[in-house]
Amino acid sequence: MYKTIIALTTLMLLTACSPEIGSQAWCDGMKDKPKGDWTANEATDYAKHCLFK
Repeated sequence: MYKTIIALTTLMLLTACSPEIGSQAWCDGMKDKPKGDWTANEATDYAKHCLFK
């Protein structure tokens, strides 16, 4: 029980620190990230929110 609470709290803290997908900060961060490290979802979101605004 306690391990689950700790894991969920940690997950919430880590995701709360990342910029919202599609925001200018997120787009800038993706520009700096090597293209080979992008996931398929990240590439799709980048194209949708940063290239085709």
